[in-house]
Amino acid sequence: MKRKALIISMIFFLLLTSTVVWAEPSTYTVKSGDTMWKIAVKYQVGVSEIINANPQIENPDLIYPGQKINIPNIDDVKALENEVIRLVNIERSKQGLELLTANWQLSRVARYKSTDMRDKNYFSHTSPTYGSPFQMMEDFGLRFSAAGENIAMGQRTAQEVMNAWMNSPGHRSNILSPSFSEIGVGVSVDKYGRYYWTQMFMRGLK
Repeated sequence: MKRKALIISMIFFLLLTSTVVWAEPSTYTVKSGDTMWKIAVKYQVGVSEIINANPQIENPDLIYPGQKINIPNIDDVKALENEVIRLVNIERSKQGLELLTANWQLSRVARYKSTDMRDKNYFSHTSPTYGSPFQMMEDFGLRFSAAGENIAMGQRTAQEVMNAWMNSPGHRSNILSPSFSEIGVGVSVDKYGRYYWTQMFMRGLK
């Protein structure tokens, strides 16, 4: 597969602050014709996350109308991630570039990467769990002709991390690259309130 890869330097800014609060799960009542995948797409949450939130369901392939399913509530996290995406598109619009489309599945992958950095105590484009960003995207079922990744650690707001990335030539080049058409952003917070950020970019295969 032909790829244009832009893997660049990382940004670290140590700042301890309050954590993102994860809300209580919401409940969804299964309707006729529903599958776990359809529910996942509806709420933009991974199937595996829904399965993990519902240990009472013995066979996820067999759900029935009227059944109650817990949906992980990550609205606060998504709001923070979507603010980064909004700021990215503001910067691209200033340059007359194509705006990036938010891809929730790519954001899910980026969120896994940020959580992996948090849990495995590392800060690198290469994950001991998932390998390179490209391998990780492919393993999660994403197909692309171009892809890239920015990571950062410690910035406490969307604006702070965007300022840091835009002030770094390598990160800025990813944000403003005409090679990309889609974006995903993932954030995770450790017990000390330290934020881990991942931006993933790609142009999907047609």
